[in-house]
Amino acid sequence: MDRETVVPHVDSMPGERAKEWASYHQEHAAPSTYVYDFVWDITEDAEGPFCTDVDGNVLLDFTSHVAAAPLGYNNPKLLDRMAEFDLVDPTKIAGQDFYVSDGSSPGEEELPGPAALMDKLADLTSHYGMDTVFLSNSGAEAVENAIKIAYDNSGGAKYGITFEGAFHGRTLGALSLNRSKSVYRRNFPEISGVFDVPFCDDRSCTAETCSCGFFPDPESAVSKLRQKLHPKKGNVDASEVSYVIVEPIQGEGGYRFPSDAFADELASVVEDYDLTLIADEIQTGVGRTGEMWGADHYPMEPDIITGAKGLRVGATISNSDIFPEEKSRLSSTWGAGDILSSMQGVFTLEAIEEYDLMDNAVARGRQFKETMRDAAPDAVVDVRGKGLLLGVEFDTHERRNAVLEAALKRGLLTLACGYKVLRILPPLDVTEREIDIGAEMLLDAIEDVS
Repeated sequence: MDRETVVPHVDSMPGERAKEWASYHQEHAAPSTYVYDFVWDITEDAEGPFCTDVDGNVLLDFTSHVAAAPLGYNNPKLLDRMAEFDLVDPTKIAGQDFYVSDGSSPGEEELPGPAALMDKLADLTSHYGMDTVFLSNSGAEAVENAIKIAYDNSGGAKYGITFEGAFHGRTLGALSLNRSKSVYRRNFPEISGVFDVPFCDDRSCTAETCSCGFFPDPESAVSKLRQKLHPKKGNVDASEVSYVIVEPIQGEGGYRFPSDAFADELASVVEDYDLTLIADEIQTGVGRTGEMWGADHYPMEPDIITGAKGLRVGATISNSDIFPEEKSRLSSTWGAGDILSSMQGVFTLEAIEEYDLMDNAVARGRQFKETMRDAAPDAVVDVRGKGLLLGVEFDTHERRNAVLEAALKRGLLTLACGYKVLRILPPLDVTEREIDIGAEMLLDAIEDVS
């Protein structure tokens, strides 16, 4: 496959073999969040955003596997370096109890493992004063550990604060923080004492023009968060708040980008009341927005960052003063021991820096937004994004779903989020040509539906 010339080609989507494989997969798989019957053929050509399915269709994947594959498929920026690695067994060790090395001196690894990944993450969060990392298996575990260390560090404070529309994972602790779709929480037990406040849904609003409820009184310009914590008028004692957790940009909730007024007020309240701020960067981190972390766009100063997806492992990052000193307060037999995934994480972070992929994300994201805004019909009510975290909002839920299906039949893979938004997540090294192809395919899909 020549990435510079390949174009999507679809005979039927999904094809007969894809239907067979999907049926085979689902025969013993518990019901989950399957979007459509896309079956990647790992033995066929794939590179960057292009891949081949089991029916021979060549597809343009603008999902990056929900940001978990930031460099797309078979990217030589990653594979050329990993080719030096001879497969060993086990590739996953008990990383809290044992360590691993390629035989070199620390910091000079050609084949970096978990220690190198933690060192890299500490460096990339040093501007927030962070120096300590706990690795785990998933984003939900990263969030679980974030709230655990926040509770521990607070000395017994019992409350947490989340935001309407939030999504932080599906484990019992993490889902207690979710405020998006009801299906995530219904009939499950939850952590008590978690309060919520509105999240900004107008990226251009001010305290005086806010309509989402975060600033309920335009005249006073006092936020709902500040009202809730007011020492005399509020209903939550700030001294008993262990943490505030926020996605710098909401993902599952609909790719909602906060206004400057919202971000300024959040930063101010956290500072005024000396609250621990957790930034959930599982989807917004690792260069996706044009900065290494989504929080880098805003004045908020997180005390804890959770990462996963593009890192290939889960990571809870903070300052050593916040992490528990006592052994066994945090532990995970396998969490810190994934040799192969840690290597992929390090090489991904290094590629983002070496090839200026955050700058590319800004340029290509701008290109997509300008193209869509110039050509999209009235059914598209908003095109928004930072870097290559992009959302296209439609006038109705039904139209969004129809466009997703129409794009699929043309060979463009996208994902839904929120109620009527398509999320667009190309690989971070996507080219100008590939953005043109993807935008044209999406516009054609919209025209098909219209």
